[in-house]
Amino acid sequence: MIDAKNTFYEFFAGGGMAHAGLGTDNWHCLFANDFDEKKCDSYSRNWGGHSLVCGDVAKLKTAKLPGLANLIWASFPCQDLSLAGGGAGLRGDRSGTFWPFWRLMDALIADGRAPDIIALENVIGTLTSHGGKDFEAICNSFVKSGYRCGAVVVDAALFVPHSRPRLFVVGVREGIAIPRAALGDGASAQWHPKALRTAYDMLPGATKDRWLWWRLNPPALSNMRFADLIEAAPASVAWHSEAETQKLLSMMSTVNLAKVQHAKRTGKKWVGTIYKRTRLDTRGQKVQRAEVRFDDIAGCLRTPGGGSSRQLILVVEGNSVRSRLISSRETARLMGLPEDYLLPEKYNEAYHLMGDGVVVPVVRHLAEQIFEPILQATKMLRAVA
Repeated sequence: MIDAKNTFYEFFAGGGMAHAGLGTDNWHCLFANDFDEKKCDSYSRNWGGHSLVCGDVAKLKTAKLPGLANLIWASFPCQDLSLAGGGAGLRGDRSGTFWPFWRLMDALIADGRAPDIIALENVIGTLTSHGGKDFEAICNSFVKSGYRCGAVVVDAALFVPHSRPRLFVVGVREGIAIPRAALGDGASAQWHPKALRTAYDMLPGATKDRWLWWRLNPPALSNMRFADLIEAAPASVAWHSEAETQKLLSMMSTVNLAKVQHAKRTGKKWVGTIYKRTRLDTRGQKVQRAEVRFDDIAGCLRTPGGGSSRQLILVVEGNSVRSRLISSRETARLMGLPEDYLLPEKYNEAYHLMGDGVVVPVVRHLAEQIFEPILQATKMLRAVA
């Protein structure tokens, strides 16, 4: 019995990247849910539809959720919590879906099916949304429902060449033993940055009393470079014409053009990423700028809300300069997905799916460092009880 697989539910499941991170060796998915039919289609194609219910989380009843989940994972929508969002926070139509999700958690608890662990994933803007009140509301929800909780900020760049810092709030049900190795004596500089420590300081005393400082070992150094992920002949996008590339270069500031000129002078092959951003010029007027980085790390993938939010790549080799949109498969590689992961055929759907996802090896690291040690210890204690 101790070696039986851990069970989990996956909410706001998207394409099942948390599923991919947990894996199938030690985990079995009992239930998955997402509202978006296109994402549900991708989930079904990759993981099968037997455990998936496509629909509004607010309409779910506990009778629809089979068995007992050791872990519940929820990557609830980030748009209203994002620093680039409208600031609605947990009162927004999208990020506000946290509340019906949590009501469902309370209903499970009332049914006698409280999960051992609940893990939430979202943008780091959650920490400062409404002056920290939204983060406080999330942590208070854990405590009121009988869970101790803590949070970490993990940047995917530790695992893949993709700058994507995300907040993970992990709660453990009262009475569950936590291995000492999973807990630190206090905040750590790597996993608990200033914004998280500040948000913690603002929590009420009763919630602080149930706080956990999660301890994570640093992952092995990754030698993966962004340039290693690039397709020479992508099927989902085409290389720009020379005129299109020149137009892109013309949108660069002096500082960014200097980066391109430096790359050309070296004679080596450089692969950079570009985002188009609105900036103020010297007259205080808004202009669209193309900003390039050559640090071998891609910028954070975001959902395409217009052309400016799609990431481009720039390949410089001597005097040759080529550009294009990042391909669907390249975005999947940045999310740590395997090559056999089935992507939507339409580019925008694939980009949206990846931009909304969680990076696979980050989930695996959390599973190895926190989820699995806790659940293994819990199973051993239950076996001898």
